[in-house]
Order: sequence, then C-alpha cells, then structure tokens
Amino acid sequence: METPTPQTTKKKILCVEDEHFIGELYMRALTRAGYEVTVEIDGVKALALAQTDQYDIILLDLMIPNMTGIDILAHLRDPAKTPKLHGKVIITTNLEQSEEKRAEIEKQADGYLIKANVTPNELVSFLQNVG
Repeated sequence: METPTPQTTKKKILCVEDEHFIGELYMRALTRAGYEVTVEIDGVKALALAQTDQYDIILLDLMIPNMTGIDILAHLRDPAKTPKLHGKVIITTNLEQSEEKRAEIEKQADGYLIKANVTPNELVSFLQNVG
C-alpha cells in the first residue's frame, strides 16, 4: 500500500505588471515552477488584492496605471493602511532611478530587480531563495 504524499500548498504570487508580454512570460515561468500566479495591470486593483494578505510574494512594477508601484509599496508598509502583510514585496522595474531613490525603495522592499537584466527562469531562481 502506497503512502499518500503530503499535500503541499502552492505559493501564491501577485504579479503587478502592465506590460502584457512580460506578465505572460512571468506567469508561464512561475506556473511551470509550481507557483499560483495572479497578474494585475491596474495599480488600484493590485493594492486591493495585495491587502487581502493572500499572497506569499508580490512582484511590483513601479510604472503602472492608476497608482504607482511606489504608492502601493507605501500603502503596504504603512501599518495603519495594511495592518497585516506576510508576503514579500519584490520591486520589478526598468525605470532608471538615482542611486538615492533606488536605495530608498530598496529599504522598503524585500527585493529589487531590473526586468531587463533578469530572464523569467532567473526570476524563478531568485524567488525560490526569497523564502
């Protein structure tokens, strides 16, 4: 008689990305790696989803419609606006920024990736080490 393998729950990822092609690439690679992925292009909707605290990882683009990723990050890190958030927030951007601005964002985030420098497979490897 075979013993059943324990059910492992898939880690949930919220991918906040308004570029359809990039969102699709990330979703395919992450789904193949065993993650459950939700893609949202609208900043306001993404914030509402993130605040449900149902996601283990939030991939957050900075330049998205209706609310910037920086504003979303500020809401997620403010205990008065988001009292409970266990998920890790990883910034994904191609936006050129000053070292000062980038350092400020990195202090609030759990990771910072330049999309142009990371393949979907490298993203999967990075997230497997996020914890």
